[in-house]
Amino acid sequence: MRDTLAGPRQLIKQLHAVMAAPMDAQDRLDRIVRIIADNMVAEVSSLYVLRADGVLELYATHGLNASAVHRAGLRVGEGLVGRVAKTAQPLNITNPRAHPSFAYLPEIGEDDFNTFLGVPVLRAGRMIGVLTVQNRAPKRYDNEEVEALQTTAMVIAEIAGTGDLEKIPQPTAALDIKRQLHVSGVALCEGVGLGRAVLHEPRVIVTRLLTDDVDFELSRLETALDKIRGNLVAHLSRDEVQAESAPRDVLEAFLMIAEDRGWARKMADVVRSGLTAEAAVERVQSDNRARLMRSTDRLVRERLHDLDDIANRLLRELMGRSSTSLAQVTGDAIIVARTMGAAELLDYDRARIRGLIMEEGSPASHVTLIARALGIPTIGQASGVTSMVESGEAIIVDADGGDVHIRPSADVENVFAEKVRFRARRQAQYRRLRNLPAVTRDGVEVTLSMNAGMLADMPHLRESGAAGVGLFRTEVLFMLSPTLPRPREQEQLYRKIYEEAEGRPVSFRSLDVGGDKVLPYLRTMEEENPAMGWRAIRLGLDRPGLLRSQIRALLKASAGRELKLMFPMVTTVDEFNASRALVDRERRFLHQHGYQLPDTLKLGVMLETPSLLFELEELLAVVDFVSVGTNDLYQFAMAADRSNVRVAGRFDTLSQSFVRILKRIADACREANVPVTVCGDLASRPLEALCLMGIGYTELSMPPAAIGPVKTAIRATDLGRLRARLWPRLEPGRGSDDIRHLLSRFADAHDIPV
Repeated sequence: MRDTLAGPRQLIKQLHAVMAAPMDAQDRLDRIVRIIADNMVAEVSSLYVLRADGVLELYATHGLNASAVHRAGLRVGEGLVGRVAKTAQPLNITNPRAHPSFAYLPEIGEDDFNTFLGVPVLRAGRMIGVLTVQNRAPKRYDNEEVEALQTTAMVIAEIAGTGDLEKIPQPTAALDIKRQLHVSGVALCEGVGLGRAVLHEPRVIVTRLLTDDVDFELSRLETALDKIRGNLVAHLSRDEVQAESAPRDVLEAFLMIAEDRGWARKMADVVRSGLTAEAAVERVQSDNRARLMRSTDRLVRERLHDLDDIANRLLRELMGRSSTSLAQVTGDAIIVARTMGAAELLDYDRARIRGLIMEEGSPASHVTLIARALGIPTIGQASGVTSMVESGEAIIVDADGGDVHIRPSADVENVFAEKVRFRARRQAQYRRLRNLPAVTRDGVEVTLSMNAGMLADMPHLRESGAAGVGLFRTEVLFMLSPTLPRPREQEQLYRKIYEEAEGRPVSFRSLDVGGDKVLPYLRTMEEENPAMGWRAIRLGLDRPGLLRSQIRALLKASAGRELKLMFPMVTTVDEFNASRALVDRERRFLHQHGYQLPDTLKLGVMLETPSLLFELEELLAVVDFVSVGTNDLYQFAMAADRSNVRVAGRFDTLSQSFVRILKRIADACREANVPVTVCGDLASRPLEALCLMGIGYTELSMPPAAIGPVKTAIRATDLGRLRARLWPRLEPGRGSDDIRHLLSRFADAHDIPV
């Protein structure tokens, strides 16, 4: 019986020889299309490569007019070649002229051909071009021949990956694979970074594509599959995975794919066509990626992520590669990841990182908190970015605007390089201000403190010139730890915070978890509206052992010092009183056991629920200070979920109604002689900071990077004039005045940099 694979195997052997021989890229392509035509008994074999302008340019041909090479082309979707590029699927037909997608190009001389086979040339799911064969005799290519042409397409994709195609003299546009791209995301940590992409989970580059020993490669594939299946089963059996639904669901999805017989069979079939095990994995995943990337369905895209992850695990197992890029970071690195844990970011050398881009990520995620502390420009929600860039390619993170620029032009690069230089000059100006007071032109002093959450934040205290720490987020330690931090560990951290503060005041916020701040070791029910659910002080009062343990650690660390402690998400005065009772209980316990206590104890609330506005007098009678959390107060007052993109920007944070709320709080605190600070995002923007000063706030807490800009604006402002303009607009009966516009005009008229 005839060996149906003899022809394809012979093609593979000849490709081996062509790839090994020294020759330039155009000669190599010309040789490949001739080999294809001879092996598949085709009159025509042609390669079309996708250019940056969306045209599939004829790059090499055997059987068509040679003069049409680099001159003829079709757009994606145009003609049979364009259809293959658009669908990323093979097209195997007879009588091509009758096909609705047929387009005639007289200059290439493709008259009287009655058979057409075209396959996409893909690299990591990205379209590189289309490879075709044509015959005058009507026939339909069998599956082995289609597979052989797809294998050849993979070889050509690797030539593209080496950059050889770019060396071919071209009178036309650049290649699509090198086209500059723009991706929009969500700015998580402001700043601008230019550098070279480093994929956090690098795609394994398959260098050995072809094999003569099919049985050996099939054995390698099956062994690797068994290994990753066993690893996944072992991970699933761990106690910590069994306890938490999220990681268990992910691992179960991976295991389901790894045990999918259809997936394994596809890879085995590709190996039988002459590819190595790793090349077969890459081929099948590239086909899956090209198909699924075209879907707009969120679940389909998530399925693609799972397939990518398990395929990368399999490739690393086959090739003995590590799972991260730590060794690849040599300088000016922009880390590109689908997602990332906080500890993984800390594994990198901070001095070499210029930015971080993630397909996932949120403002409250652990990795975002670390990135902010380290001052790394960060963008999240950059959909599909990991498939658009290769390690080593130029990339720009514009985390001021939430934009990613991949393979930017020289002009774009120059614009952002100047922006980086401008920011550096501006930061130098701010550093010169750090030892100067934040005093208005008419002599009103404003206290500017910084927000922190880790020991790594504390050097910013001196660098920024902050007066102290107006908000220390104690939950960050809990969020970064894989297990519940021991009381001794908490006490040591708080003691070090005091030491780093060097006598400056520190205001600690008790544990604020729940909602979008999930602790991996703390079981909570899934909530429909977690922002307004079981979180912050509600969780602390319901789990008093957790809160008491933290309070005890804070009291011990504050021995001989002043302890300022505020409770988050307090909704009623009774909740504050219950929290204070826990503190009193722990003070008595420590006193009875001979521990030194804080010299001064001040207890306050983070005012972020509208209900407290109706108990202000009662609240101010029992607290020592108030900190206004404008982020949550705004979203609760305006019924606008700040994580919902459809409503988050619908209302202005300087709307007249919200500014009136803030003024009412400031007025009440002043009358009750209770210190009040604003520590939400509102305080970190110069224009909004002017508004807060104008309505009576003289203590603001913000990220360290915001202190310089806000101080600059304060020192240029006459507060008396500002209040004279602002206060009348907040009187009842004034209608809906545009406060932001008023403040912008005032700043422009008085040369206040905002």
